[in-house]
Amino acid sequence: MHHIPLNRRLVAELIGTAFLLAIVVGSGIMAEKLSGGSVGLALLANALATGAGLFALIVVFAPISGAHFNPVVSLFSAMERHISWREAGLYTIYQLVGAVLGVFAAHVMFDVPIFELSHHARSGVAQWWSEFVATFGLLAVIISTSRSHHEMTPVAVAAYITAAYWFTASTSFANPAVTLARTLTDTFAGIRPCDSFGFMVMQVLGAVAAILVFRWLYLTRRSNTTV
Repeated sequence: MHHIPLNRRLVAELIGTAFLLAIVVGSGIMAEKLSGGSVGLALLANALATGAGLFALIVVFAPISGAHFNPVVSLFSAMERHISWREAGLYTIYQLVGAVLGVFAAHVMFDVPIFELSHHARSGVAQWWSEFVATFGLLAVIISTSRSHHEMTPVAVAAYITAAYWFTASTSFANPAVTLARTLTDTFAGIRPCDSFGFMVMQVLGAVAAILVFRWLYLTRRSNTTV
């Protein structure tokens, strides 16, 4: 990946994250319109669309930028020295810009006001803990597959996110860029700006915890292998 110029990797992160948010927000709007008032059916459609879209985006952009689309994934990549800390910071900026552009793109597609703030309440200990668990699990999947089954990363990440929509009370944002951008849509996928900070703090904590735990687990595995 290092042989690809940084500017191309950054544009790949911007485009990929923009499409991810367009998928999350757009499928949420479509699901709500077509579900006949069934929140469960709308969530199912939203989850399946997000998982399928995420799989495709990782396949497309992984050879260029690593397909992070997520500041905590870039944090892990910097800690593993796959990219520099400066690059991780730039990745994060481009992910944030791409995420916001993706929300705006979805709004234009569905004739929603381009700029709006969400009124969708997502707060409380259960929601915050859900984001810790969701992000811990996401990083666990990424770390494990990147070390042992690299070719399985796209399908594993997509499958995990699809499942996490359902087994977490927060519907698994697991991504600070996604969280921030979703404050700008007052649709099915939105989150109130005042609730976003708690989500992002727990996402970072969950990611750091996963990195520490799974680094240790794989270190132990390597030690056992060499004995």
